[in-house]
Amino acid sequence: MSESREWRPLEVHADAEGLPSGADGVLEYVRSGDFGDLLVKSKAVVFRGFGLAEDTLEPVMDELLPGRLAYLHGTSPRTKVGDNVYTSTEYPQELTISMHNELSYAHRWPSRLMFCCTTTPGSGGATPVVDGVRWLGSLDAEVRDAFAGGVRYTQNLHDGLGLGLSWKTTFETESREEVEKFLADTEAEWEWRSDGTLRIVQHRPATIRHPVTGDEVWFNQADQFHPAALGDETAAELAEILPPEELPQSVTYADGTPIPAEHVIHVRDVALDVAVDVDWVAGDLMIIDNVAVGHGRRPFTGDRRVLVAMS
Repeated sequence: MSESREWRPLEVHADAEGLPSGADGVLEYVRSGDFGDLLVKSKAVVFRGFGLAEDTLEPVMDELLPGRLAYLHGTSPRTKVGDNVYTSTEYPQELTISMHNELSYAHRWPSRLMFCCTTTPGSGGATPVVDGVRWLGSLDAEVRDAFAGGVRYTQNLHDGLGLGLSWKTTFETESREEVEKFLADTEAEWEWRSDGTLRIVQHRPATIRHPVTGDEVWFNQADQFHPAALGDETAAELAEILPPEELPQSVTYADGTPIPAEHVIHVRDVALDVAVDVDWVAGDLMIIDNVAVGHGRRPFTGDRRVLVAMS
């Protein structure tokens, strides 16, 4: 693996900074300097000891997330709990969610993500974060070279009954016209199929450069779209039911060549290995640069609740 320098998120502690608890303390810190510049340099900032409550988040989000976005074209199950505020991914708590940059498979993606813990997990449940430069540099050269031409993502979104998410859930609408309007501006290929399924095909790069620093970072979700990430048994069961192009989501190299399972497993495992775990206590908040940093989730017990918003 690469010997890239160690990186950790910047932690801001209310007591150490002499700041009041609650939203006022976070806002005082954020307004005391150029937070945008700080986030670019730090890549992720964690606020500890402010005791933020769910019903006090609105002014913090207004300050940190200008132009808050809906989670349109998302692939993970979550619940909308406010004005473009969602629960974090609702996969079974015993599973690890691999590292990824939010919506990196899409034509547009958020530049910032905010996470706020409102219920401390019984155990585990950290949000691991990974420096995209280190992730890229830690991959085997053979894997980096194989992905150099980019990737092709395919989604099959049913109309209400089937495997995976429906297009209605994915785009938060029951209007085909609204979906078509959204997709018209994405450079994606798409079609409505006779069974009501919406198929979307997108060609995307495997890496991009940060718009401010120019750093090249790993920026794709090939491992999460690949059936190998589901585990050998599940992947085998799905292969007996559906060909790859009919799965709810799948991925190949840009030219249509299959991606070897060992490549996506390598990408997944390297990221989880070099990631830094951010453990949660209720009231903590983290904001990350979504291009510079990937994120995931460790397994947990108990009633963990983390809210997510993006801009």
